[in-house]
Amino acid sequence: MQGMIGHHEQAVEMVALVPSRTNREDMKKLALRIDVSQADEIKMMQHWLEVRHQQVPGPHAMHMHGATLMPGMLTADEMTRLGEAKGDEFDRLFLEGMIKHHGGALTMVKDLFSTTGAGQDVEIFSFASDVDADQRMEIDRMGTMLKEIQK
Repeated sequence: MQGMIGHHEQAVEMVALVPSRTNREDMKKLALRIDVSQADEIKMMQHWLEVRHQQVPGPHAMHMHGATLMPGMLTADEMTRLGEAKGDEFDRLFLEGMIKHHGGALTMVKDLFSTTGAGQDVEIFSFASDVDADQRMEIDRMGTMLKEIQK
Protein backbone atom coordinates (compact mmCIF):
# COMPACT_ATOMS: atom_id res chain seq x y z
CA MET A 1 0.00 0.00 0.00
CA GLN A 2 2.79 2.41 0.87
CA GLY A 3 4.51 1.93 -2.49
CA MET A 4 1.26 1.96 -4.44
CA ILE A 5 0.39 5.39 -3.02
CA GLY A 6 3.50 6.90 -4.62
CA HIS A 7 2.75 5.01 -7.82
CA HIS A 8 -0.76 6.49 -7.92
CA GLU A 9 0.55 9.98 -7.10
CA GLN A 10 2.72 9.91 -10.20
CA ALA A 11 -0.30 9.02 -12.33
CA VAL A 12 -2.12 12.03 -10.84
CA GLU A 13 0.88 14.24 -11.70
CA MET A 14 0.85 12.93 -15.25
CA VAL A 15 -2.85 13.55 -15.83
CA ALA A 16 -2.55 17.07 -14.41
CA LEU A 17 -0.46 17.90 -17.49
CA VAL A 18 -3.13 16.83 -19.98
CA PRO A 19 -5.50 19.85 -20.08
CA SER A 20 -2.76 22.33 -21.02
CA ARG A 21 -0.90 20.08 -23.47
CA THR A 22 -3.49 18.32 -25.62
CA ASN A 23 -6.33 19.37 -27.88
CA ARG A 24 -7.91 15.93 -27.95
CA GLU A 25 -11.17 15.50 -26.03
CA ASP A 26 -10.64 11.75 -25.70
CA MET A 27 -7.30 12.43 -23.95
CA LYS A 28 -9.01 14.87 -21.57
CA LYS A 29 -11.75 12.34 -20.75
CA LEU A 30 -9.18 9.60 -20.17
CA ALA A 31 -7.17 11.89 -17.90
CA LEU A 32 -10.26 12.79 -15.86
CA ARG A 33 -11.15 9.11 -15.41
CA ILE A 34 -7.61 8.27 -14.30
CA ASP A 35 -7.46 11.29 -11.98
CA VAL A 36 -10.72 10.45 -10.22
CA SER A 37 -9.95 6.74 -9.82
CA GLN A 38 -6.36 7.26 -8.66
CA ALA A 39 -7.31 9.99 -6.16
CA ASP A 40 -10.08 7.81 -4.70
CA GLU A 41 -7.74 4.85 -4.44
CA ILE A 42 -5.06 6.97 -2.74
CA LYS A 43 -7.60 7.96 -0.07
CA MET A 44 -8.63 4.33 0.40
CA MET A 45 -5.01 3.20 0.76
CA GLN A 46 -4.19 5.98 3.21
CA HIS A 47 -7.21 5.03 5.32
CA TRP A 48 -6.26 1.35 5.17
CA LEU A 49 -2.78 2.16 6.47
CA GLU A 50 -4.07 4.55 9.17
CA VAL A 51 -6.53 1.97 10.54
CA ARG A 52 -3.65 -0.49 10.84
CA HIS A 53 -1.35 2.08 12.45
CA GLN A 54 1.06 1.86 9.53
CA GLN A 55 3.11 4.74 8.18
CA VAL A 56 1.28 6.76 5.55
CA PRO A 57 3.70 8.23 3.00
CA GLY A 58 3.67 12.01 2.89
CA PRO A 59 2.74 13.93 -0.23
CA HIS A 60 5.30 13.51 -2.99
CA ALA A 61 7.35 10.98 -1.01
CA MET A 62 8.36 9.46 -4.34
CA HIS A 63 10.32 12.64 -5.12
CA MET A 64 12.53 12.33 -2.04
CA HIS A 65 16.22 11.75 -2.72
CA GLY A 66 16.90 8.04 -2.96
CA ALA A 67 13.22 7.07 -3.30
CA THR A 68 12.81 3.79 -5.14
CA LEU A 69 10.61 3.87 -8.21
CA MET A 70 7.88 1.27 -8.15
CA PRO A 71 7.43 -0.89 -11.28
CA GLY A 72 6.31 1.09 -14.32
CA MET A 73 6.95 4.52 -12.85
CA LEU A 74 8.44 7.13 -15.15
CA THR A 75 11.93 8.38 -14.39
CA ALA A 76 12.58 12.05 -13.66
CA ASP A 77 13.86 12.47 -17.25
CA GLU A 78 10.74 10.88 -18.70
CA MET A 79 8.54 13.14 -16.58
CA THR A 80 10.55 16.18 -17.73
CA ARG A 81 10.15 15.20 -21.41
CA LEU A 82 6.43 14.70 -20.86
CA GLY A 83 6.11 18.07 -19.15
CA GLU A 84 7.87 19.85 -22.00
CA ALA A 85 5.87 18.24 -24.83
CA LYS A 86 2.68 19.53 -26.45
CA GLY A 87 0.19 18.34 -29.04
CA ASP A 88 0.65 14.98 -30.73
CA GLU A 89 4.12 14.54 -29.18
CA PHE A 90 2.65 15.00 -25.70
CA ASP A 91 -0.23 12.65 -26.47
CA ARG A 92 2.18 9.95 -27.68
CA LEU A 93 4.52 10.32 -24.69
CA PHE A 94 1.59 10.41 -22.26
CA LEU A 95 -0.03 7.28 -23.66
CA GLU A 96 3.25 5.37 -23.87
CA GLY A 97 4.14 6.48 -20.34
CA MET A 98 0.75 5.68 -18.86
CA ILE A 99 0.70 2.26 -20.55
CA LYS A 100 4.11 1.61 -18.95
CA HIS A 101 2.79 2.96 -15.64
CA HIS A 102 -0.33 0.79 -15.69
CA GLY A 103 1.80 -2.21 -16.65
CA GLY A 104 3.78 -1.60 -13.47
CA ALA A 105 0.58 -1.75 -11.43
CA LEU A 106 -0.22 -5.10 -13.04
CA THR A 107 3.25 -6.31 -12.06
CA MET A 108 2.67 -5.24 -8.45
CA VAL A 109 -0.70 -7.03 -8.33
CA LYS A 110 0.88 -10.17 -9.80
CA ASP A 111 3.70 -9.99 -7.24
CA LEU A 112 1.16 -9.58 -4.43
CA PHE A 113 -0.90 -12.58 -5.48
CA SER A 114 2.19 -14.76 -6.04
CA THR A 115 3.45 -14.10 -2.50
CA THR A 116 2.36 -16.83 -0.11
CA GLY A 117 -0.19 -15.50 2.36
CA ALA A 118 -0.51 -12.11 0.68
CA GLY A 119 -3.81 -10.81 -0.62
CA GLN A 120 -5.77 -12.81 1.96
CA ASP A 121 -7.45 -9.74 3.44
CA VAL A 122 -10.79 -9.30 1.65
CA GLU A 123 -10.26 -5.55 1.27
CA ILE A 124 -6.80 -6.05 -0.26
CA PHE A 125 -7.97 -8.85 -2.53
CA SER A 126 -10.88 -6.73 -3.81
CA PHE A 127 -8.70 -3.66 -4.27
CA ALA A 128 -5.94 -5.53 -6.11
CA SER A 129 -8.47 -7.35 -8.30
CA ASP A 130 -10.13 -4.05 -9.20
CA VAL A 131 -6.76 -2.46 -9.98
CA ASP A 132 -5.91 -5.38 -12.24
CA ALA A 133 -9.21 -5.18 -14.16
CA ASP A 134 -9.20 -1.37 -14.46
CA GLN A 135 -5.57 -1.14 -15.55
CA ARG A 136 -6.03 -3.83 -18.22
CA MET A 137 -9.09 -2.04 -19.61
CA GLU A 138 -7.30 1.32 -19.68
CA ILE A 139 -4.18 -0.20 -21.29
CA ASP A 140 -6.39 -1.55 -24.10
CA ARG A 141 -8.10 1.84 -24.51
CA MET A 142 -4.79 3.71 -24.52
CA GLY A 143 -3.28 1.28 -27.03
CA THR A 144 -6.15 2.04 -29.40
CA MET A 145 -5.71 5.78 -28.85
CA LEU A 146 -1.97 5.50 -29.50
CA LYS A 147 -2.61 3.73 -32.82
CA GLU A 148 -4.94 6.58 -33.84
CA ILE A 149 -2.26 9.18 -33.07
CA GLN A 150 0.39 7.25 -35.00
CA LYS A 151 -1.69 7.07 -38.22
